[in-house]
Amino acid sequence: MQAATYELEARHPGWPSRLGPLRVAAGNVALRPIRLRDAGEWSRIRLRDQTHLERWEPTAPGPWRDRNSYWSWPPQWFALRGLARRGQCLPFVITVDDQYAGQITVGNVIRASLRSAWVGYWVSSTVVAGGVATAAVALVVDHAFTAGGLHRIEATVRPENEPSIRVLTKAGFRQEGLFQRYLDVAGGWRDHLCFAMTAEETGPGLVSRLVAAGRAEYV
Repeated sequence: MQAATYELEARHPGWPSRLGPLRVAAGNVALRPIRLRDAGEWSRIRLRDQTHLERWEPTAPGPWRDRNSYWSWPPQWFALRGLARRGQCLPFVITVDDQYAGQITVGNVIRASLRSAWVGYWVSSTVVAGGVATAAVALVVDHAFTAGGLHRIEATVRPENEPSIRVLTKAGFRQEGLFQRYLDVAGGWRDHLCFAMTAEETGPGLVSRLVAAGRAEYV
């Protein structure tokens, strides 16, 4: 029996890169690599949007203010950059009209015969419902399936998180099932719906589909 073979690829395919922009209702959405100097805007938005974000994010030790202070960003940036350089994640900042508006990460990248990852994101409360998250997901998934060399991407979301479910369904993800007591969020083990997509399902690409549906425009 002949073993599967794979073409040689870069140590960290698909990163760093700049993606977009796409025009949506909230403005021009683009993705860029995370930077050390993002600390100020990252902390400002995260502290302001505690109520908006905390109920959906994994439980972590320490108060929200401590975990999202200016000085909490450098170690996170260092860890994410290290994973990106090892080809284990694709971490991006979401910008709207060139202003920091959130983050999106393709994480837990596994290659060889699986070539899968998950996608996670958050956006500022000021751009919710403006098409920003959907555009960011479309941009990063298209990139992950092409330059990133992946085949399957998953996303998990709590059943109560209707806005995030709408983002994933608009982008073209399909629901696969329910993970019971999957993740510790807001102090308790919460069920999560599993959404997924493989490269074969994207057709001309998620961005092209968004544009064709009138949800975004090329810039």
